Amino acid sequence: MNSLPAYSGARISGCWTLRSDGSGSGEGSLDRLLPSVTSGLSPRKRTTSQCKSEPPLLRTSKRTIYTAGRPPWYNEHGAQSKEAFVIGLCGGSASGKTTVARKIIEALDVPWVVLLSMDSFYKVLSKEEQNLAASNDYNFDHPDAFDFSLLTHTLRKLKKGKSVKIPVYDFNTHGRQKDWKTVYGASVIIFEGIMAFTDKELLQLLDMKIFVDTDSDIRLVRRLRRDITERGRDIEGVIKQYNKFVKPAFEQYIEPTMRLADIVVPRGGGNMVAIDLIVQHVHSQLEERELSVRAALASAHQAQPLPQTLSVLESTPQVRGMHTIIRNKETSRDEFIFYSKRLMRLLIERALSFLPSQVHIVQTPQGEDYEGRSFTGKRITGVSILRAGETMEPALRAVCKDVRIGKILIQTNQDTGEPELHYLRLPKDISEDHVILMDCTVSTGAAAMMAVRVLLDHDVQEDKILLVSLLMAEMGVHSVAYAFPQVKIITTAVDKKVNDLFHIIPGIGNFGDRYFGTDAPPDWSDEEMDEPSY
Repeated sequence: MNSLPAYSGARISGCWTLRSDGSGSGEGSLDRLLPSVTSGLSPRKRTTSQCKSEPPLLRTSKRTIYTAGRPPWYNEHGAQSKEAFVIGLCGGSASGKTTVARKIIEALDVPWVVLLSMDSFYKVLSKEEQNLAASNDYNFDHPDAFDFSLLTHTLRKLKKGKSVKIPVYDFNTHGRQKDWKTVYGASVIIFEGIMAFTDKELLQLLDMKIFVDTDSDIRLVRRLRRDITERGRDIEGVIKQYNKFVKPAFEQYIEPTMRLADIVVPRGGGNMVAIDLIVQHVHSQLEERELSVRAALASAHQAQPLPQTLSVLESTPQVRGMHTIIRNKETSRDEFIFYSKRLMRLLIERALSFLPSQVHIVQTPQGEDYEGRSFTGKRITGVSILRAGETMEPALRAVCKDVRIGKILIQTNQDTGEPELHYLRLPKDISEDHVILMDCTVSTGAAAMMAVRVLLDHDVQEDKILLVSLLMAEMGVHSVAYAFPQVKIITTAVDKKVNDLFHIIPGIGNFGDRYFGTDAPPDWSDEEMDEPSY
């Protein structure tokens, strides 16, 4: 940076402040909402600048593509062991909170960052309140205008790694749109809003609190421009609302919360010194939360009996003959695909036998009753772990009419050896379904565990998940069964060993490469997934 903006960097009451001197007023009006000045303000360690090589993303003129995935957010027991890091951004209306948030995201250069706006959580207005809003007589800058109960519930769930649905507020109709936005998988959450610091319960969820301090004249100009161009308001109405509600609310509710901030940022998005300090701290926090799951799995559950949740296809001469063909390194690709598909069909049929059913009596064409069975669940959904798991989808579709399909892309990080979540697409309301999770080979179980964790984070019940795989190692079976004892595991064979490179021994080779006809890299893993070819 060639030049640095002037700022005072004083260490005050455990708070880094990048601001000019001055204090808020009107604190007495906040006693109901705010904790004491010193509560929640613990000393923070100073961080040093981080030297990074190349950012884990590719930028084009239209989109940003992340080349780094989300590392494990759970331990070898399958339980979440780290929460998302939540940054709270507060400041007056049009102070530049969103701009600061986007500058932080850009400077972080890490994937899986979620920007959550308080504007999404305005309460739905009654007819009478809508009329007041139309005449600029409704106070949108009061704490009562926000649904803090829904906001706190949503942020807490997102911080715990769960999938959440975010309301979409329409400022023209002053109501929520029918379709809500689904958000999942945050490593960092940036939460911004004018009342971000005015609720005690909400404050407890914030790991870092930032106040954006912008001159009132600048904020008024920005609000005029925004409300006139983006929200269809007239200049008289905007000024009336500002003088009647916005300015008094800032003085009474917002400005006093500056004292709770860890960092005060003057001039908003243009203050790169403050943004750099914030980014350094977030990086240090993320480094402290890094986990090593695969190594823990490799050293756990040795010499244990196979779990009761495991079901292995009976090793008939036909099944053993098909394994002989697909395990043979001399088998042609055509034969490998043909016999793999045969095994997949048998495997899927076996998995379906574990779904819940009940007695169902029907009448035959001869007029006689037949006592059969029928599926008692709501729906069956298949989820494939890309790319090899995708090869099992045709077998599932062949036996389950109108089955819904989801996809999860998990790759092994070649530097850390850990699985990373890169992409997922799951059907709506999957939490109500029985899910058949498909992967062709499972060695340590690291990728399968991540996929199961994703399903659980989307509120799928553990006992409704069936993991199906053509070939598994004992280590992988133990890892999944130990972490998720209610998940049913179905496979056609279990091999005893995994070598130092996490290859199943004797194994089948890299299933994806043999099936799709691609070449495996020298350091491939049985659980390493390549980018899908579509």
